Amino acid sequence: QVQLVESGGGLVKAGGSLRLSCAASRSILGASAMEWHRQAPGKQRELVAVITWGGIATYADAVKDRFTISRDVSKNTMYLEMNNLKPEDTADYYCNAAMKVPPRVYWGQGTQVTVFS
Repeated sequence: QVQLVESGGGLVKAGGSLRLSCAASRSILGASAMEWHRQAPGKQRELVAVITWGGIATYADAVKDRFTISRDVSKNTMYLEMNNLKPEDTADYYCNAAMKVPPRVYWGQGTQVTVFS
């Protein structure tokens, strides 16, 4: 079992920055990949960024060059650095971890990000 806890969301003016954290209850080296997703009101959840076990990061086109996914394995924590935020980035942000043993995907409870213009 793995618990994931997101934090760092909040209210920010357009153009501003936030850093989200996703703290895991056990070693994230056991994950084949970790992801950030978001869900805006009335919309489907969408993938924002992925970081693989090997540290390879990929991003949705909408956030490329503005968001950075990273991790600190010593703290069992993944991050999402969000810069130049736009009102369309407003959403609940969720992290997940695809654990290898046993193979299962765990989700956090989400953290809300609101960007106002």
